[in-house]
Amino acid sequence: MTQEQITHFDGIFNALCTSLDITESQFDTVVRSYRAVGDWLAKSDSSLAPYKPIIRPQGSFLLGTMVRPINENDDLDIDLVCELTGKHPSWDQHALKHKVGGRLKDNDTYKKMLEEEGRRCWTLRYSDDANYHMDVLPCLVANDYKVVMERAFSASEYSAQEADKLAIRITDKESDNYKYDTCPENWMKSNPFGYAHWFMYRASLGDTRRMSLLYESVKPVPSYQKNKSVLQKAVQILKRHRDIMFNGDEDKPISIIITTLAAQAYRGEASITEALQTIIENMKYFIRDERDPQTGKMIKKIENPVNPEENFADKWVEHPRRQTNFYNWLEAVRRDVSLIIQQKGLHVIAESMNRPFGKQVVTRAFSSMAEAAKSQRESGKMKMATGSGILGATGNVAAKAHNFHGNN
Repeated sequence: MTQEQITHFDGIFNALCTSLDITESQFDTVVRSYRAVGDWLAKSDSSLAPYKPIIRPQGSFLLGTMVRPINENDDLDIDLVCELTGKHPSWDQHALKHKVGGRLKDNDTYKKMLEEEGRRCWTLRYSDDANYHMDVLPCLVANDYKVVMERAFSASEYSAQEADKLAIRITDKESDNYKYDTCPENWMKSNPFGYAHWFMYRASLGDTRRMSLLYESVKPVPSYQKNKSVLQKAVQILKRHRDIMFNGDEDKPISIIITTLAAQAYRGEASITEALQTIIENMKYFIRDERDPQTGKMIKKIENPVNPEENFADKWVEHPRRQTNFYNWLEAVRRDVSLIIQQKGLHVIAESMNRPFGKQVVTRAFSSMAEAAKSQRESGKMKMATGSGILGATGNVAAKAHNFHGNN
């Protein structure tokens, strides 16, 4: 591809990402909602108040890789943690989790929204009009957690040691010690913020300004990211392709595997078009063959970058179809992206994107490009790239202004 073609396809893929992303209004509504939950949990009359509860986003909402559901009337799944700094000495996991659930039930509004206790979370299902639900994970953090987090995310380099300090202790009702062990050191360990630290470093690859912007998303009241990193956008595109290919299939490739492999394969490309090609071609090289110590058989391992002992592909052993589906998907997305970037002319390119990404978001993306092109044409800045027939601010042939009302 020529640099000119790369630039124009970057415009198309960037428009696709904007079309896939949740809106700033949706984002602000979600933040207001979980802040209200946090305020309720932390009120002075709450039994949790001494432990300074804070609600903070995790998962794709934190990473900036969330995509709209295929059916845009379906719920957004918002993953949150409820951080508690310490606990009553007598509380085991069950007690702590039900202190959070009980406090939510004390509120007439939240009581109606609260679902039955989940394995690790409490789920608040908002009204049909809101189109989102929140999974709130109760957890324990160290006394100096805020300082540790600020230090980790303000660093210009990724540190595995600093990331490990971001680990939290969570409640899990399937753990053997759920109802009797009051020692948090024996509770299940999770590290969503250590993972976010690693992912954001991969997204910035040494760009301290980009790293500081990404740190905004970790704050309890984050800012909406209008200018996402190339890696964030690449992950959104890959996840959307997965969603379309496996609509409703529980054995689809899981997001944490796609996100991890994409971040490992990313090489700091400034172009989304080039990054997609690099990532898709190289994801497979970060899947290792390893001997299972229990069975002696060879298995696939996709290592959690902040917990090397954890294998994100561990379920592939008992669900071999998931492994097959992953490799089938990887080949399909390679083929589809390759086909798209070979096309010329906006209409043909749009047609080639409808099947793998969904007509609704593709139409919205190209409509936004058309609006931008109209503005540029009217200002005399629009040019057409020779050969590709793609309009943009860069190109060789100036496009004449068109007033859309003929000569009369």
